Amino acid sequence: QVQLVESGGGLVQAGGSLRLSCAAAGRLDSTAYVAWSRQAPGKEREFVAATRWSGGRNDYADSVKGRCTISRDNAKNAVYLQMNSLKAEDTAVYYCAASSFWSGVYSIRSLRVYNYWGKGTQVTVSA
Repeated sequence: QVQLVESGGGLVQAGGSLRLSCAAAGRLDSTAYVAWSRQAPGKEREFVAATRWSGGRNDYADSVKGRCTISRDNAKNAVYLQMNSLKAEDTAVYYCAASSFWSGVYSIRSLRVYNYWGKGTQVTVSA
């Protein structure tokens, strides 16, 4: 079992920055991925970014590429999402998610890959 706890959300003006943190309790397999996803009011949950727990691969949704950076600290069992140049459309609840392992059947951009989820942290960007 893996438990995930997000923090770092808040209210920020458009153009500002936030750094989200995800603390993981439990062991992650070397093939596991940890991702950030988000869900805006009235919309489906969508992929934002993912990182391989063993390192060497990151992926980003087109909507955040160039503005967001995912990173991890294996020693602290933590994953971070640095978000810059925030826009009003980035307003959402941001969730941290982790996979037990990755079989390669689904893209790491697919939320089907992730079976552990945090409760989310609210990010609100004012125009």
